[in-house]
Amino acid sequence: MSTRKLQEKVVVVTGAGGGVGRGIALELAREGARVVVNDLGVTLNGEKGKVSAAQEVADEIRALGGSAVANTDSVADWASAQKIVAAAVDTFGRIDGVVNSAGILRDAIFHKLSVEDFDSVVKVHLYGAFHMSRAAAPHLREQGSGALVHMTSTSGLIGSLGQANYAAAKMAIVGLSRAIAMDMGRFGVRSNCIAPHAFSRMIESVPGLSPEEQEKYLEKRRQTTRPEQIAPLAAFLCSDAAQDISGQIFGARGNEVYLYNQPRPVRTLHRGEGWTVDTLAETLPKALKASFTPLERTKDVLSWEAI
Repeated sequence: MSTRKLQEKVVVVTGAGGGVGRGIALELAREGARVVVNDLGVTLNGEKGKVSAAQEVADEIRALGGSAVANTDSVADWASAQKIVAAAVDTFGRIDGVVNSAGILRDAIFHKLSVEDFDSVVKVHLYGAFHMSRAAAPHLREQGSGALVHMTSTSGLIGSLGQANYAAAKMAIVGLSRAIAMDMGRFGVRSNCIAPHAFSRMIESVPGLSPEEQEKYLEKRRQTTRPEQIAPLAAFLCSDAAQDISGQIFGARGNEVYLYNQPRPVRTLHRGEGWTVDTLAETLPKALKASFTPLERTKDVLSWEAI
């Protein structure tokens, strides 16, 4: 019988009222963690929804013999994020990790994307990840250990239609995580990203598909990419077994776990006398075009079926 990897650790999971967040909260509890189940109780577009979602998941964890407390504060607000971290410290005496899973969608083709919809998505995803990580940072620094896990997305890493706000936030989270890993590593604090593929509230609305195509797509995703398949990777990254892993981007799809590369120069052009617009126009396209990253969507890059 294996030892539970998160015995007595305290982890906050945001957006844990359903989908991927719920799956992660349950997995953490199974591995012995005491969990703060945070969920604002809103629909994907940020409207008022099921306020009891966090409480239901906390009750589910307790029914399974675990330890959990529900919280319904907003990650998009700095003061509220501090309350979420305080819920962990006040209830369990410490905090060992945060999984930033909260999110909303406001999909629109770019020329129709409103300022309000851009702002709201960035505030929940990017500001939410910052608020939660920053609120936890002093506690993690003081104890000399901790783990932060952030949900990024292939919408930012690779590309997607109609999701400029979501893609911008998710790509920014990668930079945030990398910076946290570099700044906080000296204090024993790790920061990593996961790009999850799972059927959840976050993919119930898929841009560019007819209702029939969307239902066919979603039914397939329900069968092959489930939230509980993401959870073990998140739990592992929160555990001491991952103590030497930081600043990385992982993917989880079906029964696959994979590591993403990160931007590095792939080709270099040098001209001793410097460059002009004319010399760039003459040289750059034919020299570098073969190495350009194509404008591909996720399905073009991850073209094989998830199993």
